[in-house]
Amino acid sequence: MVTDLPYPGSAEAVEQDTPREECGVFGVWAPGEEVAKLAFYGLFALQHRGQEAAGISVGDGSQMLVYKDLGLVSQVFDEQVLASLRGHVAVGHARYSTTGGSTWENAQPTFRTTVTGRGLALGHNGNLVNTAELFDRAVAEGADTAAGNASSASGACQRATSDSDLVCGLLAVNAADKGVEQAAMELLPTVSGAFSMVFSDESTLYAARDAHGVRPLVLGRLERGWVVASETAALDIVGASFVREVEPGELLAIDSEGLRSQRFANPEPKGCVFEYVYLARPDTTISGRSVHSTRVEIGRRLAREHPAEADLVMPVPESGTPAAIGYAQEADIAYGNGLVKNAYVGRTFIEPSQTIRQLGIRLKLNPLREVIRGKRLVVVDDSVVRGNTQRALVKMLREAGALEVHVRIASPPVRWPCFYGIDFASRAELIANGLDLDGVRQSIGADSLGYVSLDGLVAASEQPRNRLCAACFDGNYPIPIPEEDRIGKHLLEGPATSGGDTATSSGPVLPSGYGAEDAVSRP
Repeated sequence: MVTDLPYPGSAEAVEQDTPREECGVFGVWAPGEEVAKLAFYGLFALQHRGQEAAGISVGDGSQMLVYKDLGLVSQVFDEQVLASLRGHVAVGHARYSTTGGSTWENAQPTFRTTVTGRGLALGHNGNLVNTAELFDRAVAEGADTAAGNASSASGACQRATSDSDLVCGLLAVNAADKGVEQAAMELLPTVSGAFSMVFSDESTLYAARDAHGVRPLVLGRLERGWVVASETAALDIVGASFVREVEPGELLAIDSEGLRSQRFANPEPKGCVFEYVYLARPDTTISGRSVHSTRVEIGRRLAREHPAEADLVMPVPESGTPAAIGYAQEADIAYGNGLVKNAYVGRTFIEPSQTIRQLGIRLKLNPLREVIRGKRLVVVDDSVVRGNTQRALVKMLREAGALEVHVRIASPPVRWPCFYGIDFASRAELIANGLDLDGVRQSIGADSLGYVSLDGLVAASEQPRNRLCAACFDGNYPIPIPEEDRIGKHLLEGPATSGGDTATSSGPVLPSGYGAEDAVSRP
């Protein structure tokens, strides 16, 4: 089938050429505090991890309210909405879809009601690799029927188009007899893939991290409560002090009796090295290592591995900035900002006109001609995916008067897709998968091209190599990946089979008619 692909220099091509952030999760248990506002500011700090949808659930001990919608955190919530969310325990989520499309019902926290009438809200960062198995189990156990969301298991599961939704449904159906904590201890060992989850009922906050700890999750202390979040930067924003990371394979429970910890799996740490490259905020700390310091050190190692004769080192803002600083320091070349970024480009729901769309990268970046003209440039970026961004950028810099453009990348070549929560291009679309170094250089039009080595990247992180996942660079997946037809972003959105009224593991039918317009009126 022939499809219309975006022109390599167009706005769509540039937008698709970056690693898509995963999700941000935030939870707070703090009696006497305005927990909805704390969750709002926590999500605001985590907005970079997901810009498709946002939501907050609040429990007051007897009931739970959930408010979510498509859009940025600041678009979804206002003072009036936050004032209506009263309680002592909250779960917040900022979403980028990795399993399940960008629809209202897939926004999180996802919500279920048990047969006893208790509520359960869950936010998930990461991506599961046994979603098909979980779907089969949800159908067999009538998970969504117990949740009261439909009259039949198959009909209910037609709404379960995200892996997170399936986990929440299975937790809810089992919590009715065993309680949430015990249900989680029994379910989580059967969940395969990357997950940092924050969930709650009306009174208790829970947090769990997969046995490999692929995605970050940290614990913080408030004067009158506790906070869990995807990054330490979110703790800083709400005035919480960092306590420790949630350990791989650990389940935390926080309520009026205090904080409890249990192990549901033996830890086998494999933290995502790409968090250091691009995903995390520079003011975040992961495994005791400052992300900003790591990126500066990557730049230094990049300069040693791939020196260049140049007049100016400049970053592709903002993600290339720390590495460019390190490169300039190590190479003893002047550092300067040659590109101005439009700080308000972000995610938008307004389609640009064809005229504007053709401007491509200029929607985000514009060159400072007086800085660039007549210079030999080293341009530092965080990664290369399809190559569209770098191709358009090199062309723009030459048009602005650059004599030479030497591209330096603060990560190794991305040759493999991620199945653990980063929405990279397919392997066939990854430029480094089909071309050697010089082929990529010629494709983007640079005078020279250099990537930091994987050894250099790992050394900069100051983490042991055996505790990191670098599958997108080396193809070594720490968590086994199932057959191709049992995995994928839209796995649960295919046509139903087996007689037309029973959904199977090939995926249920996605219901139509859902949008953001009636979000306030829905549960």
